[in-house]
Amino acid sequence: MPVLPLPDLRASLPRGQRLIGLDPGSKLIGVALSDVLLMLASPYGSIKRGKLKANAAEVAAIAAREGAGGLVVGLPLGMDGSFGPAAQAAKDWAMALGEATGLPVALWDERLSSSAVNRAMIEADLTRAKRAAAVDAAAAAYTLQSALDATRQSALDATGQPTLLGRPGRQG
Repeated sequence: MPVLPLPDLRASLPRGQRLIGLDPGSKLIGVALSDVLLMLASPYGSIKRGKLKANAAEVAAIAAREGAGGLVVGLPLGMDGSFGPAAQAAKDWAMALGEATGLPVALWDERLSSSAVNRAMIEADLTRAKRAAAVDAAAAAYTLQSALDATRQSALDATGQPTLLGRPGRQG
């Protein structure tokens, strides 16, 4: 299944379906879930990173159970916005996951998501153990929320990045 620009993914969802946000790491995949209005992302949990077939089955089961119709996968771009080996690996994984689950996929910039989440958890005085248990799902929610906000607040260009044109469907 091809990777779609985020606005196309959102437009393809039947009314009332959710999006799943995924933050693929080397050991765990953080999972987040949007609400049915596509306004709010919440941490859902994490999946142990393993073989694609097993991970796809878990993601598909979550999608079926929660009424999700698409995936937003975090894209680890370089700090300068460059598309390096980690971004290529995430894109390849996202495409294979989309094929395996039959769900449409969009990629979204996840730069600094884990750092921002860790910082917030430290400020909330969470212990290291509690942070470790929650950071993957929280990072997935952070990335998914960013994607939801971008499609709601601004038009996106052909590459899926925000433009300054205002909200989709509005003039001026």
